[in-house]
Amino acid sequence: MLRLGLLLLIAPMLVLMGVYFWEYASVRECVLAGGHWDYLEGVCRETPQPFVSWLDRAPWLVNGGMLVSLAGLALCMVGLYTRRR
Repeated sequence: MLRLGLLLLIAPMLVLMGVYFWEYASVRECVLAGGHWDYLEGVCRETPQPFVSWLDRAPWLVNGGMLVSLAGLALCMVGLYTRRR
């Protein structure tokens, strides 16, 4: 139970960071080319675009990751609280 809890505690963070850096690479490439990143469409445009946070674009990813991490924390606590056989 402890191993599953640790996996659920750490995996969402790694997934969120992976998705963030994947998008960041596209944004950086667009800005270095002289464009403006459209966060809603995920494409590079010539005109300035407003910033839209991840919480507005993918609330299921952010909130779901937090819920999975919370479940992992609970499993870790239960795994540490129970005795080994």
